[in-house]
Amino acid sequence: MKRGKKYLESEKLVDSAKQYESAEAMELVVQTAKAKFDETVEVHVKLGVDSRHADQQVRGAVVLPHGTGKTTRVLVFAKGDKADEAKAAGADYVGAEDLIPKIQNENWFEFDVVVATPDMMGVVGRLGRVLGPKGLMPNPKAGTVTMDVAKAISEIKAGKIEYRLDKTNIIHCPMGKVSFGKEKLSDNFDTLIGAIVKARPSAAKGQYIKSCVVASTMGPGIKVNTSKYQ
Repeated sequence: MKRGKKYLESEKLVDSAKQYESAEAMELVVQTAKAKFDETVEVHVKLGVDSRHADQQVRGAVVLPHGTGKTTRVLVFAKGDKADEAKAAGADYVGAEDLIPKIQNENWFEFDVVVATPDMMGVVGRLGRVLGPKGLMPNPKAGTVTMDVAKAISEIKAGKIEYRLDKTNIIHCPMGKVSFGKEKLSDNFDTLIGAIVKARPSAAKGQYIKSCVVASTMGPGIKVNTSKYQ
């Protein structure tokens, strides 16, 4: 794969064989981000579990202390008082059955997170085939199926992110922007890894965090030493 000049320059700053302490890794991720836009910093964590087994799923949500630097658009499925509550709390879109044809037929996805009250899950369930593959299905574990829609919205807007294991047993998450600087990125990283460690399934055997890499959108991957979190 042919890499650009800026990427190759950034790559020289990183020792691919070394596992960096988290603070040093955040400093490097800022240094290696050379693009003209404010790059997103992502973390990729490989876990020593088998996601094919229901008792080894790792999924949850955490509020990052400094948010993600991204404005999150929230869609809420609710009726009556709960719909009013959602609007008052700053939801970008609120609706019920009326939203189904819009999403199903018009391929409308102008939102990043879906929140639903439990009574609306029958309606939302009809969208499972569309929302599921995009990771947009509301889930009680992530706090997105709830009667307290105002709290869910305020947390999401404050920088709550969902983490979940993919089929290859890796969690991919955004954890801020390069412009945050190393201190804020370190805080967000510690909070996220702490949450993933707390979510360790009891069925998990052996080493839990197999590897961890951070990278900016256009920058090289930087390995992080996670032994202090295990």
